[in-house]
Amino acid sequence: MTASTRRRPGRGRPGAGGGARRGAPDPTQTRLLAYRVLLRVESAGAYADLTLRAGLSRSTLTAGDRALATELVYGTLRWRGRLDHLLAAVLDRKLADLEPRVLTLLRLGAYQVIFADNVPNAAAVDQSVRVARASGVERAASLVNAVLRRLSSQAAEIPLPELAADPRGHLMHALSMPGWIAERMLEEFGPEEAAELATASNAVPPLVARVHARLERAKVLDELVERFPDATACMHAPYGVRLGHRGDPGRDPAFMEGRITIQDEASQLVIDLLDPQPGESVLDVCAAPGTKATAAAERVGERGRVVALDRSASRLRLVGRDARRLGLGNLGTAEADATRPLPPVAPEAGFDRVLVDAPCSGLGTLRRHPDARWRVRAEDPARLAEVQQAILRNAATALRPGGTLVYSTCTFLPEENEAVVEAFLREHADFRRAATDGAAQPVRALLSDDGWLRTLPHQLDTDAFRAVRLERTP
Repeated sequence: MTASTRRRPGRGRPGAGGGARRGAPDPTQTRLLAYRVLLRVESAGAYADLTLRAGLSRSTLTAGDRALATELVYGTLRWRGRLDHLLAAVLDRKLADLEPRVLTLLRLGAYQVIFADNVPNAAAVDQSVRVARASGVERAASLVNAVLRRLSSQAAEIPLPELAADPRGHLMHALSMPGWIAERMLEEFGPEEAAELATASNAVPPLVARVHARLERAKVLDELVERFPDATACMHAPYGVRLGHRGDPGRDPAFMEGRITIQDEASQLVIDLLDPQPGESVLDVCAAPGTKATAAAERVGERGRVVALDRSASRLRLVGRDARRLGLGNLGTAEADATRPLPPVAPEAGFDRVLVDAPCSGLGTLRRHPDARWRVRAEDPARLAEVQQAILRNAATALRPGGTLVYSTCTFLPEENEAVVEAFLREHADFRRAATDGAAQPVRALLSDDGWLRTLPHQLDTDAFRAVRLERTP
């Protein structure tokens, strides 16, 4: 198959997206920054979002160049599997034989050749050579030049595995999924839907925000449309707003002044499933960075109380910072490892509601965190399931009789979801899955007959979450 490998005609001048002039001796700072971020991700296992954010904060790039740097980093990570397949076809050696600096350069250049419509092929090749010279691998400049020129002329003729003939190969080499993730997608969904899920996981996700629960969504939306022309109300989350794909909501006045919080719609639906009520007490045992804890605090109001636990003191500070931004004096934090017995933070009778948003493999957020697919290992879900079971057992002790507990993850793997909960229910006769007709209206229609909320990007254009509501018998 050759679909989607053909280079579309470039638009813009050579060097677009960084201010490079023809004949200039240096690469654009945009591409140097993207290269350094990608190299940190590849060589040190750094998180792409944190590394990119730090690099951009130290740069003097324009808004347009910041956007290009972001595209280059995330695009190269999203499509690394396909890029490697194409590069392997035009290289005279194995990819594994290349040092990380050279391989990173080739991937970054290949992304521009194959996917970046606003970067002409000649500029992609030229800038890649300049980055090689500026980053200490001048000896590889001729290799980078030759390989990317070859790719520019031959990419359209390099076949990609067909889904019907080779489903695993298609997901790996056409849709850029590591082999083990491809296998799990095929196992859970079958070839056709697995391909739809993988395709959606490679799409650039929309920017989504949550309007403060004390405000009217319609009024805040009217304000946001002025700066985000594509802004619309979310279809299911009652406080959710889709902002489109342009802009930086983290720098918007509505965010800075506490009217919105950046949060995917699926994540917001977890709080709808928890359904905290005014005046109630809520425990979030794995709270950082705090989007769900602050959502719960907004809903319980000044007479309610939310306690956010996390084992990381530095990440707990993020929760506190967001609480201050949103004016939530009812949200407290405590450092604690929920895999161990919890500290004495519960009211005497126990919390009304407990949220276990468990640490997981994160396979449901690949479109937002494309580097995760290359960092998570095949053995991680089974290891994480043991952690999740321990957290769920400990969190349950803090819930009052008659209270509600929600277990959620941002992965679609059953061993991190259904298997964890079923094992817990077998051990705890005083807990049961809640009836679906008792769920809050916004989320009720999305629940399966077994009570699980299962969202997928190719169905709802949200992250892939799974969550279930449990009740402790009175």
